[in-house]
Amino acid sequence: MENIFILTGANGFLGNNIVRVLNKDYENCEVRALVHKGSKSPDGLSGLNFLPFEGDITDKESLNAVFDVPEGARVFVIHAASIVTIKAKNDPFVYATNVEGTKNIVEKVLEKHAKLVYISSVHAITEKPKGEKIVEIDHFEPGKVDGLYAKTKAEAANYVLDAVKERWLDACILHPSGMIGPNDFGLTHLTKLIRDLANGDFRIMVGGGYDFVDVRDVAEATVSACEKGRKGECYILSNKHYSLRYTADTVCDIMGYKKIKFRVPMFLCKMFAPLCEVYYNMKKVPPLFTKLSLRVICSNGEFDNSKAKNELGFLPRPIEDTIKDTIDFMQERGIVKPKQKLLLKERKKAFSEQMREN
Repeated sequence: MENIFILTGANGFLGNNIVRVLNKDYENCEVRALVHKGSKSPDGLSGLNFLPFEGDITDKESLNAVFDVPEGARVFVIHAASIVTIKAKNDPFVYATNVEGTKNIVEKVLEKHAKLVYISSVHAITEKPKGEKIVEIDHFEPGKVDGLYAKTKAEAANYVLDAVKERWLDACILHPSGMIGPNDFGLTHLTKLIRDLANGDFRIMVGGGYDFVDVRDVAEATVSACEKGRKGECYILSNKHYSLRYTADTVCDIMGYKKIKFRVPMFLCKMFAPLCEVYYNMKKVPPLFTKLSLRVICSNGEFDNSKAKNELGFLPRPIEDTIKDTIDFMQERGIVKPKQKLLLKERKKAFSEQMREN
């Protein structure tokens, strides 16, 4: 029986990494990549094995072609398309994509008796007080999470779970934390932060931190969930909580820079965040820090990923490896300048090898 994987948001950060996993781990399958109508050339999919389809998840009729599958095929639908925003301004297009688009995907999945793996976010889960680990839930409360993105992902997750209970939808939900890693051709917010740190353009630091997870580990778990994810279950795909200072120090170590010493107090950051957001909106450049993103890095970022480890084989790698691979990826594309010097341990290793040769 042929396996068909239908992937929305295929040319996005997570999407193209999922295609890479499918190309590597599944020899006898068909990968159907849904790319938004009118989007730019999907650089992230270049050289990969997939069938391209144009469509718009907010337009149900435009999905007919990608869902036109042969009788008897096993169909897995990975719904990764969404709009992530850290801005305070309300945007109806975010709701239309994240909520109405998900409803359209659910309808098509039900029509084809397929299995759905819905990519949500840890932001959809109501935060617990600091000191308590955040775990999976079976009902989401949009009114108790911060920001339009979180609220829309919470509402969409409820819709998926309601369809499981009331309409026999075969679906599970994944909640990744802050994703970083290579193959980010669109340069998401966290990748831009690493880029600016690696280029020496960001020489001040703020407090706080968050749980950062490698996008490749999320992609592996997503593909695993197609077979192993249990109907109606949610899975947190997190790693560990890392301070922004540790993250910046790691970038500086890799690049051979002195560590950033100047730290801006959080109260000043929060005071000027609204003005910065207005400034970047005028320049039509996405801001790295907003009032909402500052709240996030000060929030409880401790998540329990044991369920995903036990059931999906999820195995997050150390952030140091992820950051190095992210910088290497950007250097290959000319986005980050070459490293200034080798790390101390690398110099020692090179010296030892030279001594052995002599």
